[in-house]
Amino acid sequence: MSPSRRRLLAATVLAGALPRAALSQKRRSFTDAAGRRVELPDRVERIYAAGPPASILVFAVAPDKLIGWTSAWREAERPFIAKRYADLPTLGRLTGRGNTANVEVVLQAKPEFIIDYGTVSPTIASLADRVQHQTGIPYVLLDGDFDRMTDAIRLIGAVSGEEKRAEVLARYAQDTVSDISRRVAKIPTEKRPRVYYGRGPQGLNTGLAGSINVESIERLGAVNVAAELGRGGLVQVSIEQVLRWNPDVVMTIDPNFYALARDHPLWRELPAIKAGRIYLAPNVPYGWIDFPPSINRLIGLRWLARILYPDAFPEDLRPIVRDFYARCYHQTPTEAQLDGLLNPGG
Repeated sequence: MSPSRRRLLAATVLAGALPRAALSQKRRSFTDAAGRRVELPDRVERIYAAGPPASILVFAVAPDKLIGWTSAWREAERPFIAKRYADLPTLGRLTGRGNTANVEVVLQAKPEFIIDYGTVSPTIASLADRVQHQTGIPYVLLDGDFDRMTDAIRLIGAVSGEEKRAEVLARYAQDTVSDISRRVAKIPTEKRPRVYYGRGPQGLNTGLAGSINVESIERLGAVNVAAELGRGGLVQVSIEQVLRWNPDVVMTIDPNFYALARDHPLWRELPAIKAGRIYLAPNVPYGWIDFPPSINRLIGLRWLARILYPDAFPEDLRPIVRDFYARCYHQTPTEAQLDGLLNPGG
């Protein structure tokens, strides 16, 4: 018997282990971001997040319905999450690089609903169809575009029975984006900086125009220097290319690159780095720019705005960060934790 046949047989057997209530519930139709028509249970108590962006969003809206994490917590991340949630099992991810889950893992976890949040593509839609067919578990794709964040929040609230919490969070997200957009709109074009976003330990991975990874930067009216290479996702570049771009500001979420860039003889040729205009974004429990790109980008947008336009955004970030973490991660950071978040480079 081929491996694929064995997996399908295992899935069929494990499907019998799903809660009887999950199989007999009334259903309601929903059309997801890929145009797929999915039958959802009227009531959902157990949600499986297919990837990190979805797990953050589900955790923010319906923490008690999330059945596990896509990856284990690192030592620096765990203190920012209440123990009862941090102790949830690691189930792996179904989507993205390094996917570690499979149909058997999903079925053993006994979810009533699978959700993925992020870039929607034919490949992702095909995966969702395949997993849904093999497990019989509804699998919904939500568009991770910043402008659709409030829709995604409300949908998770509706399917999880957390409508009230979702509405409060959706309004908070909407108000945050509206306030920042209103202030940025008043900033003259000539005062909007050219930004390079360096990902990875060498800082040579970056986002093309329209990439979900640099959406926060572009949303703030800053110029993404890599946009000249075209539109799409992530791309590998060279130090020489970055030197030719000569950005006004360098951003990163990788502490290794942050340390490297300030000492490396080639990186130090960049005027922005010579002048100290390289910034390390906070990254616990999640990165503030895009790692992964989910609701965590809201607090990153505030942080980026403060750095890029200090005159337009003079407010103290401490109460804003404290409020965001309490709302979205269900635990208020200590003063020492706030110190670390707002000064990650030391």
